[in-house]
Amino acid sequence: MSEDTYLVTRAEIEQLEGAPKAHFLNPNAQCVNKSLGDLTGLTGFGFHIMEVQPGRDTTEPHYHFREDECVYILSGQGVAHIGDEVVSVSEGDFLGYRKGGLAHGLKNTGTGVLRCIVVGERHDTDVVDYPAQHKRMFRTKGLPWNVVDQSDIKDRGR
Repeated sequence: MSEDTYLVTRAEIEQLEGAPKAHFLNPNAQCVNKSLGDLTGLTGFGFHIMEVQPGRDTTEPHYHFREDECVYILSGQGVAHIGDEVVSVSEGDFLGYRKGGLAHGLKNTGTGVLRCIVVGERHDTDVVDYPAQHKRMFRTKGLPWNVVDQSDIKDRGR
């Protein structure tokens, strides 16, 4: 592919190895990520094909304060954790996670690879809560990500 790529063909996608990803707060959250948006220079949102092995999570359950995300299941079976609910998902299902909504995550409960498309906004700044870990992450473009214990956050008022 050239530096000025607008098209990634099916054959090219199938040939991509993808990048192994692991979540820093959840050692069971491991997947292979093919970032098609990055290949074509998209900056306003990420567009990824994720492949998740049986028994693995896609992430640590979380929610974004500023960014919407969505997932479309291409193949396989899993469960989506949405707030306190656990719902079964499979091929053709769509999950929309709005900013400021409920904490969410996805786990492969099937016997084969779970393949899904994950799309998410990419703002210059975002705040992400990980309720089960009692952590909050502050992310600003160009700076290191900062993760703090939620108990250390003090309301300073305005």
